[in-house]
Amino acid sequence: MRKDQLTIDSGVSQYVADHSLRESNLLQQLRIETAKDSAAIMQIPAEQGQFMALLVKLMGAKKTIEIGVYTGYSALCVAQALPDDSYTVACDMNEEWTAIAKKYWKAAGVNEKIDLRIAPALDTLQSLVDSGQSGTFDFVFIDADKKNYDHYYELSLQLMRSGGLIAIDNVLLFGSVVDASLLDRALQKGLSVDDVEAIKVLNKKIKLDERVDISMLSMADGITLVYKK
Repeated sequence: MRKDQLTIDSGVSQYVADHSLRESNLLQQLRIETAKDSAAIMQIPAEQGQFMALLVKLMGAKKTIEIGVYTGYSALCVAQALPDDSYTVACDMNEEWTAIAKKYWKAAGVNEKIDLRIAPALDTLQSLVDSGQSGTFDFVFIDADKKNYDHYYELSLQLMRSGGLIAIDNVLLFGSVVDASLLDRALQKGLSVDDVEAIKVLNKKIKLDERVDISMLSMADGITLVYKK
């Protein structure tokens, strides 16, 4: 058996978590509170948050964008990894969910680093472009409505500096991008056939995009890392 044919069972996954995950009590509390919500499937796993925090530290990032905040777990992971003279523009539409986020951001002492914009993310991103901030951001995390992923991708590239990184979440959509029989599972999670098609089209586009270097990871529901040349 080749290494690329290995599958990770729950026991191995637990071993990885036991020997690498350093989730703070506050992050754990946020994750537990979020798990009670009917939309908790949108919560990223703890190991993904830790991975993103490591990425922004490695990059020395100071200006980041988050497209899709939910209850704020990923934004909290990133904000805690950023230096004091840095900030994240956090885009979301839901004030109920982001109220939970703000509570935990304040408790962690990072609320001053997070500029929450309650508005359509496309409008927020375009306002950043219009204000002359193209080419100034270090890191973007895209985790919002799938039908607009391509628009988010293009605006993120415009706002990103050369050498910056975009992390795109849910690029596997529970395996439905490969196996049509898994589409029902994706639909049960509130996704649509159009969402799956939008992700498949974007995945193909990014593979051929000469403006960037890429790596698609099977972590969680699939993450594509995009490095702007």
